[in-house]
Amino acid sequence: MLPTVLSVSTSSSQASAQPIDLDLTRLSPGELRQTTDGWHAVLRVGDATHRVWLKELPAAGASQAIELPLDSSFELRAQAAQSLWRTLSGRSPCRPLADHAPHRRQRMTLVLRALDGRNEGKNYRAIAEGLFGKKRIPERAWKTHDLRNRTIRLVQRGLALMRGGYRELLRARRKDK
Repeated sequence: MLPTVLSVSTSSSQASAQPIDLDLTRLSPGELRQTTDGWHAVLRVGDATHRVWLKELPAAGASQAIELPLDSSFELRAQAAQSLWRTLSGRSPCRPLADHAPHRRQRMTLVLRALDGRNEGKNYRAIAEGLFGKKRIPERAWKTHDLRNRTIRLVQRGLALMRGGYRELLRARRKDK
């Protein structure tokens, strides 16, 4: 499950503060659907979209809780939970989780195009020609050209994403690393 999909359940503890109502009764069938693993809901409030998963629908008026496992995705879940809480409280949601800079989006486009080329069985030279244009690829000295090395790195990054590293796209770059 994506870390931004929040696991919601009926709370077993009695909160001292006024609980915030997560009313799912007003959702359309496209926004709330039952599957074999439980209920999936897409809550759209203003410009914010929140996704929640529930094993079973809560009784009317029941207090609810969000599960936040202490794992490598804790920060993402906590930020998604805070954004949902702010929205349900009538406040503005948190900023989007993964604001990517334009150069990161451009690089990701190259990564995905390089991966597509590799999955189609093309060699690095053909991939580089597709990405950067045939004119930029030298007839000689291809083995030592910087675009060859860049193409190889793009393909390797695409393969890593395909093998499960795509979740890293959701993680914000940290300045303290």
